[in-house]
Order: sequence, then structure tokens, then C-alpha cells
Amino acid sequence: MLSRRSSFFACCLLATLLGACSSGSENEPTRAAVDVYAFANGCVSIGTNGGARFVALSESGDAFEVSGSATLEEASRFRMRAADLGVYLLFDEDEQYLVSDGSALQRSSVLESDTNMVGEVVVIDDAFQSEGEWELFAPADGGGRIWLRHLKSGGYLSESGIATERRDADAVELVEQSGCATFPELSVDAEGEVTPKEFDDGSVFGFVETHSHLFTNFGFAGGGMYHGAPFHRLGVEHALPDCTTPHGEEGRKDLLGFSYDGRGSSVQDVLLPLVAGETPGFNHATAGYPDFTFWPNARKSATHQTQYYKWVERAHLAGMRLLVQHAMTMKFLCDTFVALGNKPARFECNDMVSVDRSIEETYKLERYIDAQAGGPGKGWFRIVTSPAEAREVIREGKLAVILGIETSFLFDCFLVPREGFEACDETSVVEKLNEYYDKGVRVLFPNHKFDSAFSAGDGDKNFIDIGNFALTGHWSNFVECSEELRELPAVFDKGNLSFPGINMPREVYDSTPPEWDGVRDYADDPIGTLINYLDELTSGGSGDGEYCQNAGLTPLGEILIEEMMKRGMVIEIDHLPRLAYQRAFEMLVENDYPAVCTHGNNNDGLLYELGGVSKANFGRCRSATESATLDDGYQARIQLMRDKGAFPAEGFGFDFNGFAGAPAPRFGDDANCASPQEDRVTYPFTSYAGDITFQEPVAGNRRFDFNTEGMVHLGLVAELIEDVRRDGVSDEDLEPLFKSAEGYLRMWEKAEQRGALLSGAE
Repeated sequence: MLSRRSSFFACCLLATLLGACSSGSENEPTRAAVDVYAFANGCVSIGTNGGARFVALSESGDAFEVSGSATLEEASRFRMRAADLGVYLLFDEDEQYLVSDGSALQRSSVLESDTNMVGEVVVIDDAFQSEGEWELFAPADGGGRIWLRHLKSGGYLSESGIATERRDADAVELVEQSGCATFPELSVDAEGEVTPKEFDDGSVFGFVETHSHLFTNFGFAGGGMYHGAPFHRLGVEHALPDCTTPHGEEGRKDLLGFSYDGRGSSVQDVLLPLVAGETPGFNHATAGYPDFTFWPNARKSATHQTQYYKWVERAHLAGMRLLVQHAMTMKFLCDTFVALGNKPARFECNDMVSVDRSIEETYKLERYIDAQAGGPGKGWFRIVTSPAEAREVIREGKLAVILGIETSFLFDCFLVPREGFEACDETSVVEKLNEYYDKGVRVLFPNHKFDSAFSAGDGDKNFIDIGNFALTGHWSNFVECSEELRELPAVFDKGNLSFPGINMPREVYDSTPPEWDGVRDYADDPIGTLINYLDELTSGGSGDGEYCQNAGLTPLGEILIEEMMKRGMVIEIDHLPRLAYQRAFEMLVENDYPAVCTHGNNNDGLLYELGGVSKANFGRCRSATESATLDDGYQARIQLMRDKGAFPAEGFGFDFNGFAGAPAPRFGDDANCASPQEDRVTYPFTSYAGDITFQEPVAGNRRFDFNTEGMVHLGLVAELIEDVRRDGVSDEDLEPLFKSAEGYLRMWEKAEQRGALLSGAE
């Protein structure tokens, strides 16, 4: 509600707009429903009893009270920071929160966290409810009045503090004020508004990010192995805090980051910390908001958030109009670190549990952004379930988000069924496909890293070999690649054996696992399990050569792909090993069905002939003798698409938060350019569309230098594109990038059309 002085006119106007402007009496109009979302980021004082009382500081100053003596000028001023739709944090002018213990109104400089240290143990409260969240409650029987309901206790703000029942509390009045504190938040460092536009041929404007993992923090049982969230309802201080709690002092408990980021360079370097529970010395700086001394850093740290929602928004301002959000997790890593006591678990390590939470959190992020924008549907982040819906969203200048899944044991379809799970069959696969289709999922990887009921693992080696053995009881199943398979381009299924001693190719892929009884308890005792196989893991002679998986798609894997086709879903095939990849393309060709390869493969252009989509990137070193060379590789892919009769447009597939690295800098100590570079990115600069002006990117107290640091988070895609333009690449040459959202939608539309025919819907 507005102030006392304007409430009559506001009510009458709103009621008129709603077609309900009638008077209960000559002097008082009927109250209209209150828009509880419209107060987001507003500055108000809280009154009760018709403005006779206001929430103000107590005499001691360390609490609040509903005071009958405080004037409007003396009342506390609160910034209403949306935590959810209709739910607010009340942040006063001294940067303190209005909180409650369920009885009194209190004042606090910080809000409790859902993750805390109890002694030396990290404890996560997955049912956490903050003491500082207040719902604007406007019941249907409230006559247009509102109450403040304290979510944690369920009570209502009242003159006495908190009343258990609404009947014992007064309705509140929110009086517009000025002088409120600014709630802590990261900036986008850009000015202007997105101007919806299309190309002359009717193509939607914007580029696609085909492969993203916003919620890796909810993978691996959500226990802090991956630190930092893309949002938190309590704000950036909770989304991107110091990582000491999960990663330990000096980051020494971040064993995954230690091994993956190259600081542990040998097997011994990695195994000893696993046993000890921490690295032997300094691993990484831990400071999060506001200092960010080490992270985010997509190039050098695989275990810290790089896609906070403000960075996603900055990418959107740079022209990103379509994003594929894959729920991603890995049971083996979760089992290992949780069992060793290195990481806590928010929930169980099962892959599909993590997938479900990631999907749930993506919808919550949509709600959160809507809440900041003032109500449902008003935000710039929109989850879509059809290409038609995506086109509508993009034409509104918003970001269309597609839900996908990238995990090894999709639908809990294990190669070796686990206790409590039935073996998957056609009926259960169809049921699960329908279930996740109903949840909004439209993109699936049939397989990821490990052997499943659908396919052999993708052929990646190193620790994946150990994981596959621990998860299935089968020895590795690699053979030297046939000449036919060597002709197939591969992403993962290639190269030397990592552990020749556990490579024992089998004739029948799903035969009885010889060591299942020996490894089935791996999740309870990883070290104790593997030590029994130390001889095998450390022996076997040379593994040099070109080795491929000795298996591909299973009959159930073919059924999965067939059923995805019938639903017009988008099929991701870059994580299939060569035999499975070959069979998948046979099925695609037979059905004239497109697919996507967002790790960069295109099967020598066959993918494009079918109407499929891959991903591209720009070169990272400028030619010493000529300009406009940073997109040479990109233009070669575009020409291949033209040669294959495809729509010539290709977007990105950064795989941020997916242990994939990021574009490097061209200047400074981290550059790997052989010749001196020119044309640094400077500020301000204007977006490709010409509607946004970008300033130097900052995060709290840290300034980012794209020229010397590279693309450390997604928001710096603005600088990546500008870097190419500074090199002399023309806007005309970049047009295929900004038509890549259109290219993805055309692929998806063809998938839907073919699906309708295959399912008999047309």
C-alpha cells in the first residue's frame, strides 16, 4: 500500500483498472487487490493501525518495535529486497535486517547461512529458513489489506512483536520513503536496454550458448565440492561467500580443484591428499564477495561459480538470447569425496536426485529474477518448452532458457542395477521420458562418462577408468581402434590407455561383472576398496596407441533415441563413444532427424546436412601480419555449413561450470601468443546491436581485465566479442554468430516436425 496521503487515490485507480471501482460508502471506495510484487527494491516505512504506529528502532537501538510515539520521519526506512515472489528482506538505512525469533522484532547485521561449521564438520541444512524473510500476505478475505508474515515462525508482525494468528495482528501500510541503504549486489557494468530486433530475413537476433551448467553447485549432492551459486534468495553474500567453509583454510580441502586444475600433477600428488583429506600446502585463496582475490576464474579454477545471474544478465545484454541449461552431476566424484569425509552432502549422491534439484533451482532462479523485476513473467530469464515459445521470448528482448540433462546414469539406468533400483526396460524409459518432458526438459545426453544401460561410456580415460570400474565392477573395455572408427571424428573416445592393468576387453558389454562383489561397497570405503586392486591399477605395461570403446549403443539406448525422436526432443551426441556415435548417426540419417554436438564435433559436416547444430569459438591470437584473423576458424565452420546446404549460423558452447576451461587472454603473462598482440579492449564500448554501452567489469572490490585474464566468467562474453571486433572482424562477418539463436531454433523446429511424423501425430 502507499502512504496515507495517497492510498485513497491509488486504491480507486487500481480498482478502476480492474473494473471494480465501486464505493462501499460515499467516502470510501472498495479496496482492490494489492500487488504484493510491486514493492521490489522499494524504500518504505512500515506503519500499522492506520498510520498511528510505525516500526522504529527500540531505545537501545539493537532491536525494532512497533512504536506509537515515532513519527513518520522517525520511523525506520527499509529497502525491500525481494527474496522470492512476494517475499522480502527488510534492510534498514544502517544496513541491518529486520529479523525475528518468532516472538520479538530483532535487528541483525547478518543473516544466518544454510551452510555452517560445527566444530570441524561442515553442516548443511537443506530445509533452511532464514530469520529475515517476510511475506507480504494479501488474503482473499483481507479487503485489499496486507500483513507481514514472518516465514520462519509463521506468525504476523504486530504491535507486540509477532502474533501467532492474523486476527491478533494489524494490517500494515507501506509508506513510500527515501534515504534507504542500497542492498549489496553485483553490477552488470552496462548501460542501456535491450532493443528487440530481427534481421531482414526474419531471423531472430542473438546468439545461443548451447552448453551451460548454471547449477553445478547442486551437482555432486550439493555439498560444496563446487562452490558458489548462480543466485541465493538472501543475496550475493550468501551466493558467493568466502569458500573457506567447504574448501578449507587456503583452499586445502578443495581436492577436486587441486587435481583437476593441475596443481596436483601426478597420481601420487593426488592420492596422498585424498588419504590425508587436504593438500600438503596452500591451494588457493578463498575470498568471495566482495574481494574475490582468486575466483571467479573459469580458466584456472574448475570448482568455483562462473555464472552468477548478474553475469548471465551481462551476457544477455551482449546479445545472448538463447541458453541451454544442463543439469549435470557425477555420482563417482560425490561418492568418493563424501565417503572420505572431505565434503558434506546436502542430499544423496544419486545422479537423478541432483538432476531434479538442479531443475528445481532453475525454476527458482526464474522466480527470483521475476521477483526483482516486480512480478511473475516480468523478468528477463524465461524457461521455454518449444521453439515457438522461445521465439516469442526472444522477440520480447528476453533470454529464452531450455532445460537439458547431462549425466551418466540417466533415469537411474545403471549397467549393473543397484540395490533399491529395478533394471531399466522400454516401459520404464518411456515413463521417465514422459516425466521429465512434463518437467520441461527438452535436451538430453543419452550418455555421459560412464558405462550405463544405454551405452558404453564416452571413452574418456584417466580417473574415469577408475570410476567406471568402481561403479560397474567391469574392467575397462578398450581395444585398438579399427580403421573404420579411426575415420570418425571423436571428442573423447581416443588416445592412450591410462590404466592398462585394468583394461580387459569383453565380448558381451552387459555380461556379469567379474568384480562387482569387490567394488559394490565403494561408496562406503573408497580407499579400502581400491587398495585391493592396487597391483592392477599400477601394472599392465604400455598403453600407448589409439584406443576406442569396444561397445556402443545398447538396444535400450536405441529405444531411448527413438523415443526422444518421437517427442521432438533435442539429442546431444558428443558424449557417445565412436561405436555409439556411428550407430546414432545411422539412426539420424534413417529418420532425417537433426542432433546437436555442443562439444564441437560435426562429423565432417554430416551433422549440418541433417539440420543439426554444433558450436564454435574464436581464435585467441592475432596474426602478426594481418588483422581480422581471430575468426578464421569460425568462418571456416560457417563455410562448411554453407557447403552442406545448412543455415549458416553457429553459436557458443562454453561449458562454463563444466570443467571445460575458457577463452584465454592475448596479453600478459597468461597469453600464449607467439607474436606481439594489438588492439586491446578498452572502455566504454558499444554492443554489436548498438543498444548497450559496456563499462569495465567489476565484482565487489575486484576489477577484471579481459586482456590479461581472459574470459573468467560468462559476463565477459561481451569483451570476447568486442576483442574480435577490435581485431578488425566486420559486423557482417559476425552476423552468423548473431543468427545462431535462429539456427538452434530451426534445428529444434525440424526435430519437432520430424517427431510429429514419427509418432504419428501428423
